[in-house]
Amino acid sequence: MESQPGLNVLFTDEEIQAAVKKLAAEIREDYQGKQLLLVGVLKGSFVFLADLVRFLNVPLEIDFVWLSSYGRGRENSGRIEVVLPPRCQVKDRDVLVVEDIVDSGVTSAFLLEYLDKKKPASVRLCALTDKPSRRQVPVKIDYLGFTVPDKFLVGYGLDWDEKFRYLPDICVLEGEG
Repeated sequence: MESQPGLNVLFTDEEIQAAVKKLAAEIREDYQGKQLLLVGVLKGSFVFLADLVRFLNVPLEIDFVWLSSYGRGRENSGRIEVVLPPRCQVKDRDVLVVEDIVDSGVTSAFLLEYLDKKKPASVRLCALTDKPSRRQVPVKIDYLGFTVPDKFLVGYGLDWDEKFRYLPDICVLEGEG
C-alpha cells in the first residue's frame, strides 16, 4: 500500500496473511474433530474472520456479536453495550471469539464472561492484535497474531470513526482527532 498522509504502515498485507495462516494452523490442530463455533466481534473483526475461516478450511459455524464501547472517539468509554447478541446456541459448544484488537481488555473480558454464562464446552480468544500497554483488565489471549505499540491503528477492519477499514495493511494513524 502506498502511504497516505497521517498513515504509517505497521504490518503489510503479506505479513498479516502469514500471521493469519499461522493462527489458522494452530486453531485447526487444537480443535481437530470438534465442531467449532466462531464468534466474530463486529465490526472490526469481519476482515480478519473472513480470512481466518478460509485458512481454517474446516467445517465450522459462524456467528457475530456487536459490542459498543468506543462511541465516536479514540478512547474506550468503559461502558459495554451488547448491540447485537450472538444468535447461535452456545451451550455445550466449543466457542472461539475472534477479535481484531485487545486494548484495555474491558470489552474482551466482558464478552468472555458473557459467553461463559451460557455454559459452552469451552471458550477461547483469538485476537489479531494485542496492545498490552493499555490493559486495564487481565485477558488471556489463546491465539495471537501481533503485539502492537500504544498507537491508534487502522486498516484490515480496524477503523477510526468508520474510516480506513478498507486498507489492506494495518497502519498507525497519526495526527487525527
